[in-house]
Amino acid sequence: MIYVSIVLENVSKRFDNDPETLTDISAEIQTGEFFVIVGPSGSGKSTLLRMIAGLGSISGGEIKINGRVVNDLAPKDRKLSMVFQSYALYPFLNVWNNVAFGLNARKIAKVDIKDRVAKALDMVGLTEFKDRKPRELSGGQRQRVALARAVADDSNICLMDEPLSNLDAQLRIKMRQEIYNLQRKLGLTLIYVTHDQVEAMTMADHIMVLNDRQVQQIGTPSEIYQEPANEFVAQFFGTPQINLLPAVKTAGSQTSLDITADFALNLNQTIPATEVKVGIRPNDLTIADSSELNANAVVDNIEYLGDETIVYATLNSGTAVRVLVDGQANFRSYQPVQIGASGKVMLFDSKGQRLHLTKEAMSYA
Repeated sequence: MIYVSIVLENVSKRFDNDPETLTDISAEIQTGEFFVIVGPSGSGKSTLLRMIAGLGSISGGEIKINGRVVNDLAPKDRKLSMVFQSYALYPFLNVWNNVAFGLNARKIAKVDIKDRVAKALDMVGLTEFKDRKPRELSGGQRQRVALARAVADDSNICLMDEPLSNLDAQLRIKMRQEIYNLQRKLGLTLIYVTHDQVEAMTMADHIMVLNDRQVQQIGTPSEIYQEPANEFVAQFFGTPQINLLPAVKTAGSQTSLDITADFALNLNQTIPATEVKVGIRPNDLTIADSSELNANAVVDNIEYLGDETIVYATLNSGTAVRVLVDGQANFRSYQPVQIGASGKVMLFDSKGQRLHLTKEAMSYA
């Protein structure tokens, strides 16, 4: 049986100077799930998290935690912990007392506080730093103190708001692994806000994608990447970014597309729109200096990434594309090449919504 920890039902938020900040947000977050809310700046991620925490009121809908409507419940009564981007540590307290602060405020027995703090610090590897002040710690260590405080709180639900955004790239990788392992070890229901699609893809059981203050899609990382609901989701996930190529119906045909006058795509089923965009991931394009592939192009630039190379090229039609190839590609700027498309494609209508077609029907002419 699957237990649901948090339910959002048509949750909305309005401010006086902004008619609708968030609109009809609905989701079910299961017990023990790592649920990531991702989107660009201004999409409403942190606003939504604050409403779940009780730090901001809602204008409509319901928030349920463990089956109880908590719309009017104070943060301290929602039985959840929170980790902030800024760590929110008291500079005049040492690590031990920072972790113990909330427990002391709740008048928990001293013997229980000692046990909880000791276990939490051991779990995040900070026992030997318990007497240090925040200014004596690195950014990663400060974030671990914030994690320890959430662990010591002994709540089953934890909310994290961009907890790694202040760390450098290498430390972010290490810390996201630590957060993931901690969540799995403790069985926490964790709601994690980020603007980073890599964090979302590598950590989440399910992802909620926000843009323009609306839910664009909810799904597993695989579903979000392989079956994006619209252009925004397709572009937001994947590095390098998906190629979106304008296409029109081939003259006299209802089932064939001309893609930027460079490729032809046979669908063997009726195309519901005259003009569409064709999405092709860079790793689903091929490139060579021979004439065996579909379209002529010229190399603009290459980015060598070690085990992969991104080739930027311009098709004869003037359309720019990105091609991802394994290893080191031996191409140079201004070199004529051939580009082929043989992998999966996605179709989007004029409003950016995904057109779902049977994969077996697609073939390149």
